[in-house]
Amino acid sequence: QVQLVESGGGSVQAGGSLRLSCAASEDTYSMGWFRQVPGKEREGVAAIDHDGTIRYADSAKGRFTISKDNAKNILYLQMNALKPEDTAIYYCAADPNALEARGWLLRHWKYAYWGQGTQVTVSA
Repeated sequence: QVQLVESGGGSVQAGGSLRLSCAASEDTYSMGWFRQVPGKEREGVAAIDHDGTIRYADSAKGRFTISKDNAKNILYLQMNALKPEDTAIYYCAADPNALEARGWLLRHWKYAYWGQGTQVTVSA
């Protein structure tokens, strides 16, 4: 059982930045960031596999950067130029499989392990 603990959420004004962190209890092949607004389906934001392949949702491209410290098993999401529509609970997820091989890196239902989530609120 992989344990994931997110941190770094908070409240910022539009145009501001936040960096999310996710500490994993062990290394896994695929890791990603997902977000969810109450009443809506969870959506992929950015994900990375062990080979370094990265996928971004269109909404994240050019503003968000995902990275991973493999030595420390920590996943990051640097979020810049935040918009009110980025407001959501952000979740870290991990899976032992090579999800990118089947184009599943941003498919939330393919991930086995989840963190508890961290709230990000962006005000106009």
